[in-house]
Amino acid sequence: MNIDQIKRDYDIFTRDENLIYLDSCATSLTPRIVTAKLLEYYNSYNANIARGAYKISTKATEEFELSRKTVANFINATSSEIVFTSGTTMSLNMIAHGLSAQISNTDNIIVTAMEHHANFIPWQQFCKSQNAEFRIVPITNDGLLDINKLLELIDKNTRILALTHISNVLGTINPIKEIIQKVRAKNPKIIIVIDAAQSVAHLPIDVTDLDCDFLAFSMHKLFGPTGVGVLYGKKEKLEKLTPIFTGGEMIQEVTSENTEFRELPHRLEAGTPNIAGVIATGVAIEYVVDIGFEKIRKHEKELLTYCIEKLTKEFGNDIKIFGPKDINLRSGAISFTFKNHHPHDIASILDDKKNIAIRAGQHCAMPLHLETLKVAATARISFSIYNTKKDINKLIEELKEVDKILS
Repeated sequence: MNIDQIKRDYDIFTRDENLIYLDSCATSLTPRIVTAKLLEYYNSYNANIARGAYKISTKATEEFELSRKTVANFINATSSEIVFTSGTTMSLNMIAHGLSAQISNTDNIIVTAMEHHANFIPWQQFCKSQNAEFRIVPITNDGLLDINKLLELIDKNTRILALTHISNVLGTINPIKEIIQKVRAKNPKIIIVIDAAQSVAHLPIDVTDLDCDFLAFSMHKLFGPTGVGVLYGKKEKLEKLTPIFTGGEMIQEVTSENTEFRELPHRLEAGTPNIAGVIATGVAIEYVVDIGFEKIRKHEKELLTYCIEKLTKEFGNDIKIFGPKDINLRSGAISFTFKNHHPHDIASILDDKKNIAIRAGQHCAMPLHLETLKVAATARISFSIYNTKKDINKLIEELKEVDKILS
C-alpha cells in the first residue's frame, strides 16, 4: 500500500503532521470521505428518516437504507438481519437482555477470559439475575484460547457462548469458524455470539460461512463515525429477541390495550437513530473494501513483525509482550509492560514529549489483566493502514527516553 497516499486521506495528519497515532484498537481515524458524507447529510437533506412525506426525508431514508444494504453485503447477510445501534456495547447488551426470557436457572452461559467488558459484564450480570451458571474459558500461557477446555465446559444445559473474534489486549485471533463447528457438533442448540469489534477492520467477515447466531461491531473501529454500531443476527434469532427499547418508529400499531411491533430490522430500532453516522457508515465500508483486506493484513503483519523484533532487540527482558508469538495468530495490537514503569506514565511522556499516542490501562479487560496476566495494567500499541515503520522507529527511540526519565 502507498501509506503516504493513504495518510493524505486524513485531515488530522494535515493539521498535525507530526502525530504518530498508535491507538486504532480504541478508535480508528476517520478519512475525509467519511466526514464529507456526514456534512452532506446535514447540509443537503437534514431530516428524520421513515414516513416523511417530503423530498429531503425520502432522500435521508434512501441513504440510510443504502448503508444498511452495504453493511449486509460487507458481512454476507441480508438487510433484514442488520440492526443499527450506538456501538458494540449496546448491541451485546441488546442481545443479552433480549434473550432473558429464554434462559432458566438450570442453564449456563460461557464466555472467555480474554473478553472485553462489553462481552463479559452483560452475561455475568445476566446469570446473576437469572440464577444461571457463568462459566469462563481460560487461555493458555501463549495467549491462545484453550479450545479443549471450552469443549469440556459445554454440556446439554449450555445456552449461550459469547466470545471475541480478536482480543483487544492480546491481539489473539480466535479461529471462530473452527470453534463454532466444534461447539455445534457437541451442542447444536447453543446460541453463539461473536464480538467482532476488533476484527472488522482487519479481516473479512462472512457471517453465513461462520454460522454464528449474532455478531456485533462498531463503526468507529472501521474508519467510520462514533456512535454507530451494527448488530447482526440470523433472522429467526432476531425475531425471538425481546426489544429492550420501545417507542417511535419500531411500532406497527398501538392501541390503549396493545402494541404491535414492526417487522425486522425496524422492530429493534426505537427512536431517532444516528442518521448522519449510519449514512456515513456505507462510505467507510466502501473505503475499506477499495483498499482490500489482503493488503491490509499484509501491511499489518509487516508492522507487527518489525515492531516485536525491534522491541525485543532494543529492550530484551525489560519489556514483556503479551499474546501469541506467532504473527499469523495475532492482529495489530501489542500490549506490554516495561520494567516497573507505570503504563500511564509511559503513555503520558510519549504524548507530552513527542506526540505519540498509545493506550494505557486495562483496556476494558480487568479480569484478563488482574486474574490471568497478573498485571495491574499494560501499555498498548495498535496499528492501522496509516502507520509505518518510521512510526515504530520513533516509538522505540522515545521509549529509550522514557526509560531515562522514569529510571
